[in-house]
Amino acid sequence: MIVVPELPVAVIGAGPVGLAAAAHLVQRGIRPVIFERGATIGASLLEWAHVRVFSPWKYNIDAAARALLEGSGWQAPNADALPNGGEIVAQYLAPLAALPPIAANLKLGAAVNAITREGRDKIWSTDSESAAFVVRYTDDSGVEHRMRARAVIDASGTWTQPNPIGVDGLTVPGETAAAEFIAYGIPDVTRSEREHYAHKRVLVIGSGHSAINVALALMELQRESAQTEIFWALRRDSIDKLLGGGLNDELPERGALGLAAKDAIHDGRLKMLAPFAVERVSQTEQGVQVSAFLGGQPFELEVDRIVVTTGSRPDLSFLRELRIELDAAVEAPPRLAPLIDPNFHSCGTVPPHGIVELAHPEPGFTIVGSKSYGRAPTFLMATGYEQVRSVVADIAGDHMAAREVQLALPETGVCSAVSVVGESAGGCCGGPAPASVDACCVADADAKADGKAGCGCGGTAAVRSKEMEAAE
Repeated sequence: MIVVPELPVAVIGAGPVGLAAAAHLVQRGIRPVIFERGATIGASLLEWAHVRVFSPWKYNIDAAARALLEGSGWQAPNADALPNGGEIVAQYLAPLAALPPIAANLKLGAAVNAITREGRDKIWSTDSESAAFVVRYTDDSGVEHRMRARAVIDASGTWTQPNPIGVDGLTVPGETAAAEFIAYGIPDVTRSEREHYAHKRVLVIGSGHSAINVALALMELQRESAQTEIFWALRRDSIDKLLGGGLNDELPERGALGLAAKDAIHDGRLKMLAPFAVERVSQTEQGVQVSAFLGGQPFELEVDRIVVTTGSRPDLSFLRELRIELDAAVEAPPRLAPLIDPNFHSCGTVPPHGIVELAHPEPGFTIVGSKSYGRAPTFLMATGYEQVRSVVADIAGDHMAAREVQLALPETGVCSAVSVVGESAGGCCGGPAPASVDACCVADADAKADGKAGCGCGGTAAVRSKEMEAAE
């Protein structure tokens, strides 16, 4: 074990999960040092500040953070209200970051470039565990610094690493050159970025809740600017699974989103393109020419703007000198990957998990939050809080607490991050799938037909799109 317990624990990322880790460390009497690349805490959340999440406040506040805040006189928001990204930062993360034991150890504008063991590289095996970690980072003026730490918790998220347009995981020819016409994530199309979308032809690419949010926001803009045209492209032909459980969804806001999208498609306000595979993007005098295959046939479409909502991936570049172990496909820790792999979990449960599933060959180093899920598209903020509770307990030497499960997830079944239905819906989870149900039943039957795991009876894992709710 590390022979320098007086050193702090480095926490990378000052979003919900990173600050929760800091709160748990403070509770345990361990000094955290929090590195945030952005100029403010919750920088990634502020990029989708206008977007309301599906889970209420009671699932978005970490227990240790709550205890610290309430000790300072903080009043919690309405437990059943649904916050947007900006409200999460303003009403929760900002007060938490302002608490003296956290504020004194918070480094904003600090981009971590590398982590290693002091005096050792990755291949040095003798007594490497006894050496402190060294975190190398650059401040907002470009000056490089180094800090020694007893352990490292990487909660840097995946928001800054959006997936490109290509169905093969790569950028398509012309994508980089046309960057000024392409937005990634969830742009504020009705307010701050309205000028780029009003009266324009817009192509939205993606099949998750981020895509639905963007498409519905464009529809709102369309009601005021009738010339706005919206094309929604799915890279796979999975419209029914995309739209969710509708009225069957136990998270009402998510169900309403799916129903609204259905109505828009039915009314022709959204022009659906599926399955859609972009081959090339070319700039023209009028906008952007998209060359693609639609249903396997060549297809050309000229638009003014493209919004890419195809998920994100972890940045592993600064971890090269650490001994980390990741699943080859999902890029999550090997013990966690089978629980979240979208190839095998069209509908299922992601049980609460901690240090056992998150451990790497490098003792004292863990990846938590949405980054721990690698490329898997779903993540629940409350699951991240349970992760850091367990990880911090392990760092503190409380190995029994680290291996306990102290989280009860909301009673909500999940399918492909968007489709939800409970056991009460006839035939779902274990029974035949009625063709009229666009939810767990259909996804379960499809998965079983492919020889993959279905959701199983009694699944309880409230999950939402990783891009939004889990940005660290």
